[in-house]
Formats: sequence, structure tokens, C-alpha cells
Amino acid sequence: MSVPAIELDGVSLAFRDTPVLEDVNLRVEANDYLAILGPNGCGKTTLLKVILGLLRPDRGRVLVQGRRPEKSRGTLGYVPQHARFDLDFPIRVIDVVRMGRLAARPLFRPLGDADHKIAQRELERLEIADLALRPIGSLSGGQLQRVLIARALTLEPKVLLLDEPTASLDERIGVSVFELLKELSQEMTVVLVTHDIGAISQSVRNVACLNRTLHCHPTKELTSEILEATYGCPVELLAHGQPHRVLGPHGDES
Repeated sequence: MSVPAIELDGVSLAFRDTPVLEDVNLRVEANDYLAILGPNGCGKTTLLKVILGLLRPDRGRVLVQGRRPEKSRGTLGYVPQHARFDLDFPIRVIDVVRMGRLAARPLFRPLGDADHKIAQRELERLEIADLALRPIGSLSGGQLQRVLIARALTLEPKVLLLDEPTASLDERIGVSVFELLKELSQEMTVVLVTHDIGAISQSVRNVACLNRTLHCHPTKELTSEILEATYGCPVELLAHGQPHRVLGPHGDES
């Protein structure tokens, strides 16, 4: 039996006695394309950090490629929700992408020609090679997102994790990002998190819903019952790529 790309068993984590993740169980197979859906503040980013080994759970087991996350970091690519660099800093796109290779090299060893070739290859794969010499601060939102994905891919990961990859992008560009991730899932496992129901594309193969606890669904189809259990209120689903509406009184609404 093949080793799953990601496996969580009974994972729980609290911050200052406030539960963030409760008894999370998850198994993601190699080359899966999984979307984890949930409202803001439900623990999605925390879950990614647990998988990355940046946070250690209070209880439970986490394995990536059959090993503890800290032993698997060379196989993990990560695209954060917010790019943590100064867009006014005079750095070129190619240099940002090359930075992804630093995690694959011994400490203090400079990047070489091979690293530059890998960075150039990923720029070409994401169809942004023409941006290589552009200042990073001059890019549009969609271009910047592709640069950040290219940076993660230079590590040549087995698993690619993305935090809200279509946030702040218009629908057309967001769909193109989802289709790109579908192509990448032919080579690696892709897991993304989002709070936007409308962002879930038909290209995603499986969906899990998170709101402290995790509900996995071996299908890309979402039902109103699944979403009501996750969001705690009635939800009417429309078509993929269309807005959704929350219906009826709920919570403290009179």
C-alpha cells in the first residue's frame, strides 16, 4: 500500500487554552488536488503550519511522506497568503524566484548556475519568463501570485501547500490559477485552503471542510448540508464560479 502524502491522526492544538484544531484526521494521497474550505478564523492557516512543521500540535500525529514534518521539509513547497516582502524593494522577479532554492541548499552555500536554471525553468512553466527582469513591485496581483508559486516550485516539492491562493484576484485570473494547480497535481500533491465557496473550481478533486474539526468529502461536490455544518448557518449553493447567498435567520439574528 502506498504511503499517503499527508496523514494527520487525532491532531488538536490550542492557543492560550482556546481550541483552534480539534481531533483533526486527514489522509491525502499522492497527486491528490484537495481544497480545504472554511470560514475566516477556523484554523485553516494553522492547519497548514502544522503540516509544514512550523507548529507542533498538543496531541496527535502528523506525517508527510511517511515522516515527521521536520524531516520532510525538503519535499514541501509553500505559498503563503501574504507575500512578506517590501514591494518597493528593488528586487527582480528572477531573484525572488531563485530564493526558493535556498531551502534546498546547505547553510551559507551560495546559489549557483544550476539554481538559476531551475528558477528560469519554473518561470517558463508558469508562462512568466518575460517578467524575469521586472521589479517585483511592478506586477499585477495575478502575476505576483504566479511568481510566488514559481518560487515554491523551485524546491521541486512532492507536496505543494497554498494559503488562499486566489485571494484578491478577480474571477478570471482565479480560475486560471486553479487550472494551473490542476496541471501541477499531475506531478505533485496539491492542497489549498480558502474561505471562498465561489473559489472552489471544478478542477479540484476533493474537498474538506474545516471549522476547528475537519469533515472530509471524497468528492468535489458540495451540498448545502455540508456547508451548513461547517459555517453554522444555512447556505444556498449556486453554480461553480457564481456567488453564494446565506439564507434565512441564523445566529442571534431576529
